[in-house]
Amino acid sequence: MAEELWVASLGQIAYGEAVAIQERIRAARQAGEVPDVLLLLEHPPVYTKGRRTGPADLPMGEDWYRMQGVEVCESDRGGSVTYHGPGQLVGYPIMRVHDVPLYVHTMESAIVAALGDEGVVAEVREGLTGVWAGERKIGSIGVHVSRGVTTHGFAVNVDGDLQPFQWIVPCGIEGVQVTSVYGETGRTGAMPDFRERVAARFAEAFGLVQRAGCVSFSGHMPGKGSRPPISVTEPSGGEPRPVPA
Repeated sequence: MAEELWVASLGQIAYGEAVAIQERIRAARQAGEVPDVLLLLEHPPVYTKGRRTGPADLPMGEDWYRMQGVEVCESDRGGSVTYHGPGQLVGYPIMRVHDVPLYVHTMESAIVAALGDEGVVAEVREGLTGVWAGERKIGSIGVHVSRGVTTHGFAVNVDGDLQPFQWIVPCGIEGVQVTSVYGETGRTGAMPDFRERVAARFAEAFGLVQRAGCVSFSGHMPGKGSRPPISVTEPSGGEPRPVPA
């Protein structure tokens, strides 16, 4: 019997809070206390700086971006700088993996399939990580693996404002253009259906059985040095499993 993938939709939460949630679930996954988990969410406007980000990738300077209402955050994921904001579906898989390149390729394939379900012809381009619609990038990927378990993941532009991408060098690719599901199809309000398509295609691509889980947390960032209390509720309606610190 196939193993399970617990899928939890968190709505819109701050980037730092999402990182804290991932870290707690990652520790539980490493300990074998929960199965693979996929968090689906949106962020308020934020630039995240991957490990390969250089000063030239943020040419306007971090203070200028913050004046435009866009937070700037460090990230331990791979890749360079990217933008997250409302109208973009972000996926954070916390999964046990053995082959990282295969994991990334499978994730890309799942996104391509979900976009196809929305009527967007998308593809993976050789030598470039992410998903493309023609010459325009529609999905980005950046992962981190610790003791065989992943954090971070993917982001797909659905119907959000793409202007902030023009203020940076997205993913470290000079001159790259970005697009969205709305830009390719003209349809608005696609997020709820697309979120379901991504969850289904992700589970299918990895050979897992999707179950709708629930991640409970405090809803705010606690004081320095502490983390929000989190529990992962079994989809069948069982008791919440506390994720230990």
